[in-house]
Amino acid sequence: MKRILLPLALVLAVSAQAQITNNPKAKVDPKNNKVSNPVVEKPKVKLMSRDELRACINQQDDNNKEAEAIKVEQASYKSNAEKLKAEKLTVEAGEAELGKLIEGVKTEKQGILDMHAALTAEASKLSKDELKARNEAYQTRVNAFNGMFEKIKAADGEQGARRKDFAAKVDGLDAQFKAMEERTEKHFDALDKWKAECQNKPYDEADEKAIRKEKAAAAGK
Repeated sequence: MKRILLPLALVLAVSAQAQITNNPKAKVDPKNNKVSNPVVEKPKVKLMSRDELRACINQQDDNNKEAEAIKVEQASYKSNAEKLKAEKLTVEAGEAELGKLIEGVKTEKQGILDMHAALTAEASKLSKDELKARNEAYQTRVNAFNGMFEKIKAADGEQGARRKDFAAKVDGLDAQFKAMEERTEKHFDALDKWKAECQNKPYDEADEKAIRKEKAAAAGK
């Protein structure tokens, strides 16, 4: 038994010594130099003050509101962009139609010039009645051409106004995008600021409840 007890006593002594060595923060009774209940003092967690927490909550609420407002602006931009795509097709169709009218006028103008040249060249060979008939036909064609020309002038004016209006809308859409982009960047900066100053920082839940109650009361006024 003694051979067994002696090693056990040594083991216990070594174990006690290891506890003292490995736990430098353990409290020691100065009278008997024996280890009392080992206690490791944990550093106190510093909580945010109520004012600090209020600032973080306000900032978070503002960020959430801004995020929703940006979503609305994005939807508005998308809707305006879709409308402009459809309007662009209308403008392009108007340009194509105007182009056809212009080509038609050019062709008719050349036909009238050719008719006049032929009438001039053959006038001496024609009888009085033939010359009169051809002059009348020529004049009728000229009058019709003048009507075509006035129609083109009106169409060109309408298309020009359509072009100008479309260009203004494109500029407006570009401005909307730029403003939305800048607003989004500011929002991201605000989110980064909140993360740096508030995220994962400890606080008293009682303070949060009190602040939320204050805000609800203020909103109800």
